[in-house]
Amino acid sequence: MHLYMIEITLKEGIDAPEFLIKTAAQYLRSNNHNWVPIIVKEVEEDKYEVIGNSYVYAVAEAAKLEKVWCIIADTTRETDELTKILAGEKTPKINLSTATIDDIKAALQYLIEKPGSFLKGVNLLIAATRIDTASDRKYWKNLEPITKLKCGITASKLEALAEAFYLTPEPEPVLDLQSLTVTQLKDLAKQRGIKGYSKKKKSALIELLS
Repeated sequence: MHLYMIEITLKEGIDAPEFLIKTAAQYLRSNNHNWVPIIVKEVEEDKYEVIGNSYVYAVAEAAKLEKVWCIIADTTRETDELTKILAGEKTPKINLSTATIDDIKAALQYLIEKPGSFLKGVNLLIAATRIDTASDRKYWKNLEPITKLKCGITASKLEALAEAFYLTPEPEPVLDLQSLTVTQLKDLAKQRGIKGYSKKKKSALIELLS
């Protein structure tokens, strides 16, 4: 649809240099037609909100166009997210709970090669392999267990990972502690970071782990 600019709002700012916007606006004014449409959703009657191609909107605004061509999408959260991803305005994430090693390697490589990345110096193959082979990965509730894999990713680097990964953890299986040996109970206590377990007997270990 060919919509009036005054009917459209842009809630989030765009990360584009003013020079690019103003210079592109000069080209747009000479043509007066945005061949790349703005993606919007209708928020109320004759009122629309930009959900994709925000740069095109910013250029049209700088060019002082009265009307712009738009695609009107539905109002679901899924459409909003997909539109931003396809427009290059949001980084797609992979589910680390179920990701293959190829997916993990691709995401890590993207993060490592970003300018100014906190992950510079991380060995891609080692990090991807150790994350992929972590036996409890599907139970992770956050990314912190990665710091214990000795793969070069420390706590200060975890925030960088959140740009490309998310988790959908499975519920941890309920353990029958009575069926485990003392050695297994101690190993479990160690995994959970519990202190003071080394000299305890089985009954005390079970109480501690419970």
